[in-house]
Amino acid sequence: MCDDDHGNSTSRRALIVTGATAALTLGSVTFASGAATPASGAQETRTVRGTLPTGSPDYVYVPVEVPSGVRELKVAYTYDRPSVPAGTQGNALDIGVFDQHGTGLGGRGFRGWSGGARTEFFIRVDDATPGYLPGPVREGTWHIALGPYTVSPQGLSYELTITLTYGEPGVAPTPVYPPERAKGRGRAWYRGDCHMHSWYSDGRRTPAEIAALARAAGLDFINSSEHNTQSSHAHWASEAGDDLLIMLGEEVTTRNGHVVALGTEPGTFVDWRYRARDNRFGRFAREIRRAGGLVVPAHPHATCIGCAWKFGFGEADAVEVWNGPYTPDDEVALASWDATLVASVRENREWLPAMGNSDAHRDPDAIGLPQTVVLAEDLTREAIQDGIRAGRSYVAESRNLTLSFTASGGRAEHAGIGERLKVDADTPVTVRLEATGAPRCTVRFVTDQGVLFTSDPLSVSGAGAVEWHTTASYAAYVRAELRHETAAGPVPGALAAFTNPIFLGEAKR
Repeated sequence: MCDDDHGNSTSRRALIVTGATAALTLGSVTFASGAATPASGAQETRTVRGTLPTGSPDYVYVPVEVPSGVRELKVAYTYDRPSVPAGTQGNALDIGVFDQHGTGLGGRGFRGWSGGARTEFFIRVDDATPGYLPGPVREGTWHIALGPYTVSPQGLSYELTITLTYGEPGVAPTPVYPPERAKGRGRAWYRGDCHMHSWYSDGRRTPAEIAALARAAGLDFINSSEHNTQSSHAHWASEAGDDLLIMLGEEVTTRNGHVVALGTEPGTFVDWRYRARDNRFGRFAREIRRAGGLVVPAHPHATCIGCAWKFGFGEADAVEVWNGPYTPDDEVALASWDATLVASVRENREWLPAMGNSDAHRDPDAIGLPQTVVLAEDLTREAIQDGIRAGRSYVAESRNLTLSFTASGGRAEHAGIGERLKVDADTPVTVRLEATGAPRCTVRFVTDQGVLFTSDPLSVSGAGAVEWHTTASYAAYVRAELRHETAAGPVPGALAAFTNPIFLGEAKR
């Protein structure tokens, strides 16, 4: 139920259901209806109040009839947060806006999203609140998008205050985007962090602060990944340089999991308003790839509401196995990913590479914890993506840890991370890992049978080499893990690093 305050009058407004249970559209909020446009600088305000019940649709749209001559749209909102019993979710309400082009899936009318990070926003042709896209406030039906993330048993009561300011629109800025190339070292190992948040979504850092932290962490590349908005894309160019490649993307934050669109074309928006049961994810995964990006499901076993990945991995180019400081969620993700490697061997199909990212939002979140180290032909967007897609990478907790992982056998054949050592089933194979920056870490070699080798701890210097001998008939693949010491007996310590696999033997025909 909603009410609409126009001056001193209050009128009840009808609810219109659209898209089955996925969305709800309310009655319209109207402004100036006279023939004359209000004077420049004049303002009009409307207040809308309503209550959403438990079990509300994922998205509720409030239409706003915007007249001509508007220079700025401003929206502020509040909602109640009643006490709830232990174990019960309280109220959380996200917000965004679509312009006169409508709310159709695909986002032609998308003008911004701040989730629950802000209590108000504005849009003008020359500027907008972080998370929102500057541009003209044209005449037509706009829609404020409310996302009741969680609703308490008492319901969620909200209030919207919508203010229009009239006048000349001003001059639109010309967007400038970061270059797709930095000064690389040719074919080399490059370090990156592809999942992080600035103040253009729910982070607290500016792009400049993030870039400085990325350089301090020894990173060669990063990827912008704000929740459900591309609004930061035009604000990174000044932070790029010969020493730092900045790619552009989005964290597509659905109610059934999050996916990083990694390295899309500037200005690319990817819609998030669907669940797995809607069978729409494939469409948007293809959109990410058409825009030059990679599809990377994020933190697939995270326990926050809506965070766990429910769409399957058939459309994925890689998967984020390690997210931020290492936790039990990451341990589960690592084991689940390993199971996909076994399935790829059994079914003789392509395998899914893994990566790690910080998902850093604010202090004390560390940019580059962890970081994905990619073997690429150069420091360009395309080359880095090729390396990630091919699995020529390992994940390390910091710039201090460096490793080399190879397999050799037969007539001088050898293979590195993400590659295949083509040898006969019974040909002896030597697997070797060399590491620096891993003091007292234990090396484990993991195969399709599980952990088949565990080393003694490396020295306190952090440097060492470990070898293991096997055959392709005994191990279809081998990957390496470096783990910190633990006092919990058989329980493995936290990861310091892990590699993508090396496959052994001829691929099945």
